[in-house]
Amino acid sequence: MLATTPRAPSRRKAPTPDADRFYEVAADIFRVMAAPTRLKIISQLCEGEKNVGELLALVQTTQPNISQHLHTLFKSGIVGRRREGVQIYYFIANERVVDLCRSLCGVIAAEAKVPHP
Repeated sequence: MLATTPRAPSRRKAPTPDADRFYEVAADIFRVMAAPTRLKIISQLCEGEKNVGELLALVQTTQPNISQHLHTLFKSGIVGRRREGVQIYYFIANERVVDLCRSLCGVIAAEAKVPHP
């Protein structure tokens, strides 16, 4: 049996309302980015703005599906959009989220020994 050393009582403070709000915002961002299709969309938009037709060809999903994911990304502030005639172009609106996505995907690729696309 291993001997254990008694731990000193934790001196951490209880979370404040500001800290709680921080964790809620972080969880919301992670929730939005939890869908593989959204990660694919973000990855494509990192290379420049694209319209829905271009994204459809690159992400290979249905038009209703990609529209739903784009709407979620837009509502969360990760992507922005602009209209040019009848076309709507999407672009990265929050570079910090993209940095987070790239970092996390890099770690996953390294640890899972799966190449990052």
